[in-house]
Amino acid sequence: MNFSKNDLIRFEDRVADTFNAGKIRAPIHLYSGNEEKLIEIFQKIDVEEDWVFCSWRSHYQCLLKGVPEELLYKAILEGRSIALCFLEYKIFSSAIVGGHIPIALGVALSLKMQKSESHVYCFLGDMTAETGIAQSAFTYANNFDLPITFIIEDNGISVCSDTRKVWGTNTLRFQQTSNKKITSYTYTNKYPHAGAGKRVEF
Repeated sequence: MNFSKNDLIRFEDRVADTFNAGKIRAPIHLYSGNEEKLIEIFQKIDVEEDWVFCSWRSHYQCLLKGVPEELLYKAILEGRSIALCFLEYKIFSSAIVGGHIPIALGVALSLKMQKSESHVYCFLGDMTAETGIAQSAFTYANNFDLPITFIIEDNGISVCSDTRKVWGTNTLRFQQTSNKKITSYTYTNKYPHAGAGKRVEF
């Protein structure tokens, strides 16, 4: 199924309603405001052959990568929202900050060694992009010309902290680089960092 902007929003709203009803007994992290940009990015991704790596916010990527909606929803109900991995669809996510980055880099290195035509797309947030693990990966991928693209999703915050205020700058390092392996976009999320805006008690 080709998901439209409204399809993606409908799914996230469904998850939000389910969480607020107390039916998901684990953390969730929701998207909004970047549907069109993600759809645009996925027009370049071969959903059959390319690999996608994400952090704890990956519902949209899973749907756009071809994971069936009900399979994804079931995994979220089971408490796996922040660590969704569907290897048969070549998508992997990690709840550990930066935890997916070295794995994505390793897959890209393997693909190059195999002379594969497949590509790796690694999604990460603006604060994660400032960490040492991300910076090292950017440098290694660029220097060895690995088949990987890092996509930085910049919503300006890390949990509840303003990313640029934390680092004392108006311009983050990824905005200053000429590294062709890195691309970025900005968006505003209507949801809080975790949950769906309602205090839920079990």
